[in-house]
Amino acid sequence: MIRFFAILLSLTLPASAAEPLAPPGVPSERFAKPDRPVAEIVAPQWANERERDGADEVGQVARLMRIAPGETVADIGAGNGYYVFRLSPRVGPQGRVLAQDITPAYLADLERRVAEWGLSNVTVVRGEPHDPRLPPGSVDAAVLVHMYHEIAQPFGLLWNLAAAMRPGGRVGIVDADAIPSRHGTPPKLLRCELAAVGFREVSMTRLKGGVGYLAVFEAPAPERRPEPEAIRPCRDAATRETR
Repeated sequence: MIRFFAILLSLTLPASAAEPLAPPGVPSERFAKPDRPVAEIVAPQWANERERDGADEVGQVARLMRIAPGETVADIGAGNGYYVFRLSPRVGPQGRVLAQDITPAYLADLERRVAEWGLSNVTVVRGEPHDPRLPPGSVDAAVLVHMYHEIAQPFGLLWNLAAAMRPGGRVGIVDADAIPSRHGTPPKLLRCELAAVGFREVSMTRLKGGVGYLAVFEAPAPERRPEPEAIRPCRDAATRETR
């Protein structure tokens, strides 16, 4: 039912004017496919906003990731903009929020709401499933919130995202500790896939309020990434039960 309404919304909303901010990166066919199920994109948010606000989800993530005024933060898979509208005042007028997504209906709705709110430090960005299409060396921190399990080509996305990160850039992944077909990612599998692309784990924290865990990684310098063809998928028996 949720998927039906998402499709209906995409048919009734005008096409988004959001555009990529960078030329295409390395194409998806150069990367191995993940050896696990990939969940469908079914909705622009994963839980009730009041419950998430009650748990101070964004505040927890921002503090653990040390997101500060003046920084550029990319919300990869921004959906309905739950993080976008809460990160905008946190980074302030000298900072920037890049609200990136691949779903036209979500992008159109985000653009409309950002304009209505007058958020001059937010830019809505159209990406690709394997490439966020963000400018090289432009991002201090990136968040991927309850969507990692929906990424059909995680190695390509991570490889291309690394090029957009500034030196020491932090990537924070919020997800549930569940198999991908149940809309989560087991931490062991997440660690393996990030390590395969050269990301270094900084911390793994169970967030308060039942909103999942936050895994923070440092992105590799572009020249320290492995060649795309050298990246091997991680094999995780726990994800196979839904094949």
